[in-house]
Amino acid sequence: MYFAKVAGYPTKYAKMSHSGTNKGVEAMLEVEDLTKNYGDFQAVKGVSFRVNQGEIFGFLGPNGAGKTTTINMLTGLAKITRGRAALAGMDCSRDIKKAQGMMGIVPDESNLYDELSGFENLCFCGALYGMEKPDRERRAGELLKEFGLADTGARPFKAYSKGMKRKLTIAAGLIHQPKILFLDEPTTGIDVASARQIRQLILKLNREGATIFLTTHYIEEAERLCARVAFIVEGAIVRLGTIGRLMQEAQEETVIQFSLNSRVQEIRKALEKEFPKFHIEFTGGSALRIRSPYSVELFPFMDFFRKHGLPVYEAKLLRPSLEDVFVKVTGIESHKMVKEIEKGGGKK
Repeated sequence: MYFAKVAGYPTKYAKMSHSGTNKGVEAMLEVEDLTKNYGDFQAVKGVSFRVNQGEIFGFLGPNGAGKTTTINMLTGLAKITRGRAALAGMDCSRDIKKAQGMMGIVPDESNLYDELSGFENLCFCGALYGMEKPDRERRAGELLKEFGLADTGARPFKAYSKGMKRKLTIAAGLIHQPKILFLDEPTTGIDVASARQIRQLILKLNREGATIFLTTHYIEEAERLCARVAFIVEGAIVRLGTIGRLMQEAQEETVIQFSLNSRVQEIRKALEKEFPKFHIEFTGGSALRIRSPYSVELFPFMDFFRKHGLPVYEAKLLRPSLEDVFVKVTGIESHKMVKEIEKGGGKK
C-alpha cells in the first residue's frame, strides 16, 4: 500500500459546491478563486475546484492554458496572487512546508540525478522528506519491486529508458507516502508500451487509495483514467464535471451508425429523398450515419435498406467521447493540442 488512509480531516470549505462533485465524499484538496498575475498578465484567473479523496482528477487544457502554473501555486513553487487552497483541511499558504510534506510531486520532466542509481535516487528523495535511513532504504526497495525496476535499481539513472525514467520519477514522488500525488503530463514523450504501463500503474495506485491530480493533453488518456475533469483555457476553467455528465451534456443529437455493404453509395440520392429531415453522412467504406436532434426510429431505415436489397450488419447508437466534449467546449482540436505540446512550444 503506497498511501496512508486519510480520515477525519475537517475542511473550511465544506460548504463549497462545484459542478460534478460528490458532497458526501471527503475533500482532499479545495481550491477557491486561485489567481496568478505576472505584472499586468493574468496567467490563472480565479479558478475554483475540489479534488475528492481517492479520485483521479484530470486538469486538461492547451499549451499556455495555465495548468502547470496552477500546479506550481498548489505545490508552493509559485506564489499565489489571490485565492486559497486547502489540503486535507489545512491552508496551504499558511504552512507550505508542512503541506509539501503531504504532497507527491511528479513534474513533466524528470528531476532525478543521472549519476545516481535508481535506488540511490529514491533514498535521496526520502532523505529530503526527513525519512530515517532504514525507512527510506526499505521504502526504496519496495517501490523498485512494485514498479518492476528491482533488476535495474543498481544502474545509473542515465542508463534507464524513457519509460523506466518516468516510472522511477513517479516512484520518487511516492517515497514518503503522500496524501495526494500531482502528476504533470506523465506519458508525454515515451513509447506506447511504456505509456500503457504508466496508465496501468496510475490505476493501480488509485485502487490502493491514492488521490491523484493529473494534467494531460491526451484527451483519451483522461477519459480512461479520470473520474472528473476540468477544462482550463486561457487561465480560466470553462467546464468541470464527471466524465459521464460532460458527455451527457454534449449529446444534443442522436447519431445512429449503420454498417451495410460496399453498395451503400448507390442509395445516397434515394435515402436523402426518403428522409429529408435527417442529416445523412456517408463516412466512407460501407457505413453511414443518421443525425437528428430528436430520437430516431430504426424501423423505417431498416425497411428502406431491405427494400433496396442492402443487408444491415450492424446498427449502433454513437455516444460522444470526451474529445468531442473538449472540442465543443474549447473550440480547440485535440490533435493540434498534442502537436503543440510534443513540440515543446510555449508554456503549459
